[in-house]
Amino acid sequence: MSGSTIGKNFTVTTWGESHGKALGVVIDGCPAGIPLSEEDIQKDLDRRRPGSSPYSTPRQERDRVSIMSGVFQGLTTGTPISLIIFNEDQRSQDYSQVAHIYRPGHADYTYHKKYGIWDYRGGGRASGRETAARVAAGAIAKKVLSELKIKIQAYTLSIGPIKIDPERFDEEEIYHNPMAMPDSEAAKKAEEYINLLKEKGDSAGGVVECTIQGLPPGVGEPVFEKLDAALARAIMSIGAVKGIEFGRGFQAAYLTGSQNNDSFSYTPDKGLVKLSNNSGGITGGISEGFPIVFRTAFKPTPSISIPQKTVTHDMQNTQLILTGRHDPVIVPRAVVVVEAMTAITLVDLLFQRILSRIDFIKKALS
Repeated sequence: MSGSTIGKNFTVTTWGESHGKALGVVIDGCPAGIPLSEEDIQKDLDRRRPGSSPYSTPRQERDRVSIMSGVFQGLTTGTPISLIIFNEDQRSQDYSQVAHIYRPGHADYTYHKKYGIWDYRGGGRASGRETAARVAAGAIAKKVLSELKIKIQAYTLSIGPIKIDPERFDEEEIYHNPMAMPDSEAAKKAEEYINLLKEKGDSAGGVVECTIQGLPPGVGEPVFEKLDAALARAIMSIGAVKGIEFGRGFQAAYLTGSQNNDSFSYTPDKGLVKLSNNSGGITGGISEGFPIVFRTAFKPTPSISIPQKTVTHDMQNTQLILTGRHDPVIVPRAVVVVEAMTAITLVDLLFQRILSRIDFIKKALS
């Protein structure tokens, strides 16, 4: 099975299934000399792990990570870093009812048609649990970015019809409510909304917004590896993501050129500034050096207990009522996954940036 590796200079390969013995990831291309501990990685894994709130699956996984290679005396060695996370709370029997049935909204049918066999226990590689390995790798990418004073911040912008109020934006609040919203009032309304859906056996989707601060200009490789194209590829690889937009995104299609263009201004004290940021910080597929902003749309969790029409493997019509442990909304847990895939992409393209000019190469070798 190909397609489990991303990156050229900073490569990340994930492995493992939802109900296998373990999940893991191998990171190659990480520079030597970066302080790294299991605790550094665990912080992000704890933000993603199941059973951490009333609005996530009750599956209890500690998601304890172990560093198997690539770190010595607390520093990265420049060799491949291998991480492993053992599964502890699988209940494969919960999926016996769907061993021969295609679940609506899941990848059961497509995986079966592609490979002729697939692990129906939690969806195998198509499970959201696979993202634990991504988050672990992303934590290492963030350590690289922190050395360069580059910050990534993602948060829940909306869940269903409930959207945050920018006037009440509080970054600390993201970590203090189960919705990962920077607006406590919106978070309470979102909780009420999810509770209503849980009673009905239904689920919700939402939007995650992500900002990048401190990225220098010049990152991105035209024409097929533009920064926004690379980020879109990485983010769209997350299960349940159905769309991504940068800056004004689809709204730009309804504007005129005079409304959408970002004007520049220069003063000796402030330097170059933009008077608006409709581009989202990326032009021509290359970073401008100004804040990057994008939004990611997540579909509702497909595992619901409402009766659904479907078919069996031998194409017999049937009705499915799912049982087991499922998230009524995955958006809050996906926030850190968006950060991880963003960090992995940025590190890879930042390393490529060094090769774009001879003066950069000379400076690196001097």
